[in-house]
Amino acid sequence: MGFRKDFLWGGATAANQCEGGYDKGGRGLANVDVVPIGKDRFPVIAGQMKMFDFDDEHFYPAKEAIDMYTHYKEDIALFAEMGFKTYRLSIAWSRIFPKGDEAEPNEEGLKFYEDMFKECKKHGIEPLVTITHFDCPMHLVEKYGAWRSRELIGFYENLCKAIFTRYKGLVKYWLTFNEINMILHAPFMGAGLYFEEGDNVEQIKFQAAHHELVASAVATKIAHEVDPENQVGCMLAAGAYYPYSPKPEDVWASRSDDRENYFFIDVQSRGEYPAYALKEMERKGIEIKMEDGDKELLKAHTVDFISFSYYSSRVSTTDPELLEQTEGNIFASVKNPYLEASEWGWQIDPLGLRITMNDIYDRYQKPLFIVENGLGAVDTPDENGVIEDDYRIDYLAAHIQAMRDAVDEDGVDLMGYTSWGCIDLVSAGTGEMKKRYGFIYVDRDNEGNGTLKRSKKKSFDWYKKVIATNGEDLSN
Repeated sequence: MGFRKDFLWGGATAANQCEGGYDKGGRGLANVDVVPIGKDRFPVIAGQMKMFDFDDEHFYPAKEAIDMYTHYKEDIALFAEMGFKTYRLSIAWSRIFPKGDEAEPNEEGLKFYEDMFKECKKHGIEPLVTITHFDCPMHLVEKYGAWRSRELIGFYENLCKAIFTRYKGLVKYWLTFNEINMILHAPFMGAGLYFEEGDNVEQIKFQAAHHELVASAVATKIAHEVDPENQVGCMLAAGAYYPYSPKPEDVWASRSDDRENYFFIDVQSRGEYPAYALKEMERKGIEIKMEDGDKELLKAHTVDFISFSYYSSRVSTTDPELLEQTEGNIFASVKNPYLEASEWGWQIDPLGLRITMNDIYDRYQKPLFIVENGLGAVDTPDENGVIEDDYRIDYLAAHIQAMRDAVDEDGVDLMGYTSWGCIDLVSAGTGEMKKRYGFIYVDRDNEGNGTLKRSKKKSFDWYKKVIATNGEDLSN
C-alpha cells in the first residue's frame, strides 16, 4: 500500500511569480507583468481597470519577483537537496515569442529554458512544464484582444511547436493552461481579457474559453506527434463545494457550482461540451462560435491526465442573507463553521482534498496529479534567522495523509504531488511576498526590498524526509 514507487514528489512555481528578468534575454511585456500590488490589483486582474503598461504610481512585483532568472541553478540545487523527483515550472510565452505573433522564436528565450531543464535533469529532476501559466504577451492583448480572438490559437500552436521540438527528450510532462477555469474569475490575469463599457462580458469569456480549449487540443495533438512519450494534462483550480445545509436548494447550488468548475475539464478530458453547459449557455444567450473541425479536434485529442490545485473546499447556499464570506481568495465562498482558516481567510480542509480527489477520479477515470497545494503564511525569522514553520508542516502533513487515504482506501490513481511555492514567491492573488508558501525563505518584502538571499525553513528538512520515505513518515 501507499504511494506508487515512481511517485513524482516535488514543488511548483510559475514564471510570472518567481522568474523576474522581465526585460532580459529579449523577453517581451506580458499581461502578468503589469498587474500591480495594492487596491487596484483586483480590478486589473478582473479586466475592469485598464493597465497595459507600467506607471509611476504602482509597484509591479512580477518585474523582478525573486529573480529566479539569475538564481535558478542555486534554487534547483536546493530542490535536489530535498530530493525532488519533479519540478513544476512554467514558460513565459513572451520569452519565447516576445510579441506573440512572430514567425520565429527568440533563441535566447529557448536557450534559457533549455539550460533550466538540463539543470533539472543533472539533478535527476523531471521537469513538469506548464505551457501557459496565465501569461499572454501584451502585444497580443493590445492588437488582438488576447484570447477573445481566434487568431491566438495559431500563435499558441507556434509556441507549442517551438517548445515541443526544442525540448524533446528533456521534458515529457506538460500542462496546457494553468487553472483554465480562472478565465471566469480573473479574466485579465488568466487570459489577457479586458472589457470595455458595453461589452457582453459572459459571451466574451466563454468564447475565449472555447479558443483555449481548442488550443489545448491542438497542443495535445502536437505533443503526441512530436514525441509519443509526451504526456499532456489539463489543470483546474479545484475544491469541492459543500451545501451549506441539507436544504435541497443548497444541495443543488453546490452541484451547480461544481459543474461550473468542471465544465472546462469535461471538455478537455471527455472531448465534448457537456449537456448542462450547453443548456446553461442557451439560457444566458451565449453563442459559442465554432469552426468546422473544432468538435472533431476536441474529441480526438483529450488529455492523458488531470492535474489540479487544491487549497480549500468551498460552501454553496441559496440564502442571500447568509453568511459571512471567506476572505483573501479570488474564489470567495460562504464560511464553513466547522473549519479553521489561514491568515488570509482560506479555510483549511484536508478531508476536502480526499473528497475532491474522489470526485475528480470518479468523474474522469484518468490519472490525477496534484500540482498545487500549500499554506500561505507570514514567516518570521527568529534572532538566529531560523523559521520554525510548524504550521506549514501540520497543514502539508494533514493533506498528504488525506492523499494517501484516497490512494490506499479509495483506489484513486495519483501520479504525483508538487506543493505550491516550494520557494517563496509573489502571491498570484494579492501580489504579496509576505504571504509565503515555501520550504525556502527568500529575503524580499512586499515593496521589493531585500537581498534575495535564500535560506532553509524547518519545513525543508521535514519535506526531505517525506520524500525519502515516499510519504510514509509525516511526523514533525
